[in-house]
Amino acid sequence: MGAGGRMATPSGKKTETEALRRAPHEKPPFTIGDLKKAIPPHCFEKSLITSFRYLIQDLLMAYALYYVATTYIDQYLPRPLNYLGWAAYIAVQGCVLTGAWVVGHECDHDAFSNYNWINDLVGLIVHSSLMVPYFSWKISHRRHHANTQSLENDEVYVPRFKSNIRNYYKILNNPPGRVLVWATTLLIGFPLYLMFNVSGHKYERWTSHYDPHSPLYSERERKEIIISDIAILAVIYGLYHLVLLKGFAWVFCVYGGPLLVVNGWFTLITILNHTHPSVPYYDSTEWDWLRGALCTVDRDYGILNKVFHNVCNAHVCHHIFSMIPHYHGLEATEAMKPLLGDYYQYDGTPILKAMYREMKECIYVEKDEGETKGVYWYRKEI
Repeated sequence: MGAGGRMATPSGKKTETEALRRAPHEKPPFTIGDLKKAIPPHCFEKSLITSFRYLIQDLLMAYALYYVATTYIDQYLPRPLNYLGWAAYIAVQGCVLTGAWVVGHECDHDAFSNYNWINDLVGLIVHSSLMVPYFSWKISHRRHHANTQSLENDEVYVPRFKSNIRNYYKILNNPPGRVLVWATTLLIGFPLYLMFNVSGHKYERWTSHYDPHSPLYSERERKEIIISDIAILAVIYGLYHLVLLKGFAWVFCVYGGPLLVVNGWFTLITILNHTHPSVPYYDSTEWDWLRGALCTVDRDYGILNKVFHNVCNAHVCHHIFSMIPHYHGLEATEAMKPLLGDYYQYDGTPILKAMYREMKECIYVEKDEGETKGVYWYRKEI
C-alpha cells in the first residue's frame, strides 16, 4: 500500500484506467524532508566528469550523424530517396540534440556540477547553440518550478477558465482541429513563448524573454538577459555566414530541421508532463509548493527515455528535487514511490494516444460543482 492507500500494479506502474483516476489533492501525509530521507544520499551528488561524459556523448553522436549525412546522403542516394535520407537525419539528429538540450537544462538547476560558473558557461553555450536564451530561460524556468500548478503564479502552460475560451477553440474542438493545434504548437509553440510569452503567465504589458526590461526580470537580472541576447545574436550571425557559404537548404537540413524537432520534443515533453485529466490546479487559497510539485506526471517514451536522459519518466522527482542530476533521477524516483503512494503520478499511455486525449480532455479548468475549496480540474465540455 502507498500513502494514498491504493495498491499499485505489480510493476509499480499504473494502468491507463488507474492513471486517469483523480490524484489526491489534500495535503500529503509526508513532508519534503521525509522524501529526502527516503532517497539514497549519493543521488544528490553531482559529478562534473559524469555530466560532461553525457554531454560529450551526445555531441559525438550528433557529429557522427552530421558526418554520415553530409558525406553519404546526396552522394549515394538518388532523388527522391535522398529526401527520405535527410528526413531521417533530421528526425534522429533532433532526438539526439534534445538529449543535449536536457543536459544543458541541468545547468539551469545547478545539477550539472558543484561549480556555478561552469554550470552557467556550459548552459550558455549549449542553450545558445540551440537558439534558447540561457539566463532568460533559466530565470523564468526556475519561477515555474517555484510555482508549479498555481493558477495565479505559475510561469507557463497556465490553463484557461471556461469564460476565457475563444470561439476558434469551439471550431477546432474536433479531430482535424486537434491535429492542427498540435502540429502548430509543436512547430512554433516554444519560439512563440520565448518571443511573445504565448501560453505564459499574463503580465500587465508586453513580455519577452529577449527584453532585458521585461516584467519577467528584476533590475539585477537585466545584465544576464543582455548576455543571453548577445549569445543568440552571435549564433544568428554565424548561421548567416554559413548560409552565404553553404546555402539556405544545406543549413536548414543540417541545423534548422533538427532544431525544429528539438523545439517540438521539448514542447511535447513539457506539455504532457504538466497536462493530465487526473491532476488539479490550485488557487492561492489552497496552493502550496509540495502539492504543486506533486501535480506532475511521469510519461513513458520508450527507447527515447534514455535518449532524453529520463527527463520524461523521472519528471516528478525533477520537480521535487531539481538539484538531483538526471543520471540519478530514476533511482531517486523508485526510492520515493513507496512513500508517495497515490501522490505519485505515472501514465504509460502511448504518447500519440496521450497527445490526442489530453488535447480533447484538457481544455479548461474549473471547480467541481458545489466545491468551495480552491481546487480546479480539467474539463472538456465547451
